[in-house]
Amino acid sequence: MNDSKKGIMKNSWLRYALALIVGLFAGSGINMGLITLGESIIPLPAGADTSTTEGLRQAITMFGPEHFVFPWLGHAVGTFMGVLIAMLIQRSNSMIIPIIITSAYLIGGIMMVVQIPSPLWFDLVDLCGAYLPMGYLGYRLTQR
Repeated sequence: MNDSKKGIMKNSWLRYALALIVGLFAGSGINMGLITLGESIIPLPAGADTSTTEGLRQAITMFGPEHFVFPWLGHAVGTFMGVLIAMLIQRSNSMIIPIIITSAYLIGGIMMVVQIPSPLWFDLVDLCGAYLPMGYLGYRLTQR
């Protein structure tokens, strides 16, 4: 293989790695930002402490449906933007990076369902509507 082809391959792997890292961090930042913003727009019930996992477990029993809007938006928009940003950096049609990012967020969502006893309706809406569809949409919007 000549030197110019080696350089191209090296740059594409570097671009893929950068896309993966930036996509994961950007999506996570957006997720956390929306969840934090949600707490200022829709105040938590009196006495609710969501700063620890144990506090969230206890507080979630006091939550109404309105308290689940921003967590869902965080998961959906975080996944969508993480994939979209990664695809813009990656600049190829490969689905490998979007699949990795979407899978990582979905696994995180499943872990939260196991750790935090949220209502079944939210678990279903979140796991079925926030990760795979939004990851796919982020991928599709970058295709020409």
